[in-house]
Amino acid sequence: MTAISARGGGTGPHDARTEDAVVTASSAGALRAVDGPTEPASPVSHGSAAANVAEGPGQPQRSSGRRRRVGPVGGLLRTARPKQWVKNVLVLAAPAAAGDLQHGRILLHTIVAFVTFSFCASGGYLINDAADVDRDREHPTKRYRPIAAGIISPTLARVVGIVLIVASVLVGGLLTSWKLAAALALYVAFTLSYSTWLKHVAVVEMAMVAAGFLLRPIAGAAATDVPMSRWFLIVASFGSLYMVAGKRYAEATGLGEGAAMHRRILSAYPISYLRQVRELAAGVTLVAYCLWAFERAGQSPSTLPFSQLSIIPITMGLLRYQLLLERGEGGAPEELVLGDHALLACGVAWVALFAAGLYA
Repeated sequence: MTAISARGGGTGPHDARTEDAVVTASSAGALRAVDGPTEPASPVSHGSAAANVAEGPGQPQRSSGRRRRVGPVGGLLRTARPKQWVKNVLVLAAPAAAGDLQHGRILLHTIVAFVTFSFCASGGYLINDAADVDRDREHPTKRYRPIAAGIISPTLARVVGIVLIVASVLVGGLLTSWKLAAALALYVAFTLSYSTWLKHVAVVEMAMVAAGFLLRPIAGAAATDVPMSRWFLIVASFGSLYMVAGKRYAEATGLGEGAAMHRRILSAYPISYLRQVRELAAGVTLVAYCLWAFERAGQSPSTLPFSQLSIIPITMGLLRYQLLLERGEGGAPEELVLGDHALLACGVAWVALFAAGLYA
């Protein structure tokens, strides 16, 4: 608009078309900003925005050259969401908390649990995206997912997803124990029931997502035959609920009126309710961790209070995460944790103190 005025405020047909194209392209960009960070931005390049507007709403928009070069293999890899594998580091929690990761067999079984859980989760993503293909094609950003965009077919996605899930369960059971296979099968059951039905049931859907997080440390314990203390289970359970409630809160506050378009269940949650759930879960997590740390200190051979001191970075990390959520961040917890220097510093300090309490 400013550029048009600078040229003398031209009012001819060409200037009017250009102005309309710029305004429409700017509106499309604003819509993508409202829809949030769950999917990559539109593949339409800035240079071709006006051309896409000229094609009209009934015509398919052109993709950039970079998008056209993505083939079936690249589409499958994108749909498998390898960035989400960072969540599966939680399988290390139980053997690490028990101080047993230095044993070769336990370390090997933990690695197997991580790999099989990652492949199993990717299989679930493929099946879920194939089931949601029609809905995704109507979404302003999800329509660029590989299946919705036609890069890979729903049938291929389902077949690859089933192969990944079955292979993960079999390999996990054969290389470790039937307990890991059972944990993976339970995760698949939870994921499929959530995707097909329970994601539309308020409160239950948060519990199901939290259960998915909780099953990761349970899988690590199942693969290594390491017992989990009652405090560990409480910390893992309510810590998972805290992350899920924080994610829902960030989505609801960050997307505003577009929240229900992004995730329909968000219309069922008042903002104040999500804040209360988040604060409740944070409180229970911190209290349970304190009790666990003092219990662990009584079993440590060290005379220095490393386990008790680990409460400090945990508390600071929770407070920092709360602050970021209030600022409207947290829609993608894994990206927030890995991208915030203060949270990373708290994590490093906690790992150092916790390890010192176990091995010093």
